[in-house]
Amino acid sequence: MILKELSLKDSFIIEPEPFRDNRGEFSRIFCKEELKDIFDGNIAQINHSITDKKGTFRGFHYQKQPFGEIKIVKVIKGSIIDIIVDIREDSPTFLQHHSEILSSENRKMIFIPKGFAHGFQTLQDDTELIYFHSEFFNKSADSGLNYRDRNLNIKLPLSVSNISEKDNNFSFIDKKFKGY
Repeated sequence: MILKELSLKDSFIIEPEPFRDNRGEFSRIFCKEELKDIFDGNIAQINHSITDKKGTFRGFHYQKQPFGEIKIVKVIKGSIIDIIVDIREDSPTFLQHHSEILSSENRKMIFIPKGFAHGFQTLQDDTELIYFHSEFFNKSADSGLNYRDRNLNIKLPLSVSNISEKDNNFSFIDKKFKGY
């Protein structure tokens, strides 16, 4: 696995190194040993997301402390623009974001550390993702940022064709926002 550090501290792109022979291809999408320098937890749950319509936006989700989680996200069908926002108040990249195209073709994965909000927009119909989470979902710690917040200055490539009521109604950042 190849790790490429991103501009936001502690975040990475993970690229598999596939083995190919006459039968096809094999690659790892998770290896605790190979990721030990960046991932010191366990995988608590693996989620599968299917999004029907191109332009759908999901996010920006995070869990409040002490239930913060590491995520590794992989597209297994279709493509997305994946966006992460550093919400660690003491971080030099606080409220900065990074976007990356993840697709079944490029096979990239994104490593999202604790203290980041995560969202994505589908670039194709019928897009599927797998998420690895280091913590269980905790409804009382569930929170998010609004993708339209001018403080974030997020530019999506497509008009939003679909969004949940919850995601659409996340609050905007104000002076009281202390981050993660």
